Amino acid sequence: MDLPEDRGIEPDYCFYIDNWAAVVGKDRIQWASEPPPDLVIEIDITSYTDAADYYPYQVPEVWLFKVGQLRLSTLTDGGYQPTTTSRYFPGVDLAALVADTLQIAAVQGSGAAIQTLRQRLG
Repeated sequence: MDLPEDRGIEPDYCFYIDNWAAVVGKDRIQWASEPPPDLVIEIDITSYTDAADYYPYQVPEVWLFKVGQLRLSTLTDGGYQPTTTSRYFPGVDLAALVADTLQIAAVQGSGAAIQTLRQRLG
């Protein structure tokens, strides 16, 4: 895989779901020779990240949280397309779940938000 040398990415979280067996037990992942993470989560507070930044790495699904909103993108032949559902959590409206959880945290505190989130997902 030919990866850009002048651009680095540093996702906040990345998960191997389908490709977990290829990387289990490894301390470092070689992006050029091993499969990319299946899911990347980027939380932008002071910087700007675009799903397209992950295209050279062919990450199947990218979640970007910015300006209080979760945006999901899925990899296609031509780049990333916005989507409302995750291939890994198909029955969950993640954007609404995150928005509701943040609203509860703002009004009732983070403890109540986490408890409600656990009840919804439980």
